Amino acid sequence: MKTYVALDLAPADRARIEAVAPGEVVYGPDEGDIPAALAGAEVVFGNIAPAWLDAASALRWLQLSSVGFGEYCDVLAGPAGARVTATNLAGFFDDPVAESILAGLLALLRGIDRAAVLKERAEWEGDAMRPTFALLKGARVAIFGHGAIGRRFAALLAPFGCRLDTFGSGWQADALDAALGEADIVVAIAPHTPATAGAFDAARLARLKRGALLANFGRGSLIDEAALAEGLVSGRIGGAVLDVTRNEPLPPQDPLWQVPRLILTQHTAGGTGDERARKVGVFIDNLTRYKNGEPLVGLVDIVKGY
Repeated sequence: MKTYVALDLAPADRARIEAVAPGEVVYGPDEGDIPAALAGAEVVFGNIAPAWLDAASALRWLQLSSVGFGEYCDVLAGPAGARVTATNLAGFFDDPVAESILAGLLALLRGIDRAAVLKERAEWEGDAMRPTFALLKGARVAIFGHGAIGRRFAALLAPFGCRLDTFGSGWQADALDAALGEADIVVAIAPHTPATAGAFDAARLARLKRGALLANFGRGSLIDEAALAEGLVSGRIGGAVLDVTRNEPLPPQDPLWQVPRLILTQHTAGGTGDERARKVGVFIDNLTRYKNGEPLVGLVDIVKGY
């Protein structure tokens, strides 16, 4: 059974894979022209170019190295989807993303973002900053997206005594609108689906309580970025943390680079030093399941979008 790996792995991680698939593993790129090494591969580990799936006629299982799989939905809805099972890293990033959300919000609430800028400028404001600080303790928080990351983030908020409003896959527009008017903090962690795309349009952002903070760690399609930028410039929105944007990398001329009170974490929230090694561990576990004819973990649902 030929296995194609489209990740740049350390020798130790390659050895871990080859220990369970001796003599079967080939390595190659994840984009560009269709590599000859992909021919005949029954298993692929990594986010290869979606167009390759139709050409990889022997492929039966694709283990993605991400949670998101939106770019594969169209091809998996076609003939390739009839023969290819796709799995993702569902649940893999719960802890690091939840901690990144918490870190970003605390940075805004406690003025750490401002202090970092002042340090680079060698400027001292000191006590003049203190009136701008706020507490997370007792804040009302609306969480849009109540999957694994949302639940983990909610657990991290428990010691702060926050009041939570959570919105899962069956969210109701009226209930969300009402919560936005009361929330001190709004956190979007939902995937891109027809129901969530544009959920925070200009009209909905206008419902935010003045001075509220907004964080988006879901997908860039959830938020009207122009309306967000306007709200931050005017001061109506108190601050924002964006891990995801509509365009990535964010172009240098994009207005988001210049707006005040905005932290851009550049789609890194799930990162850890051992990230790649842990991904290999997930793949090895699923490869063992695949060889033994057992159910795979992380099966994607292209209809739901997650």
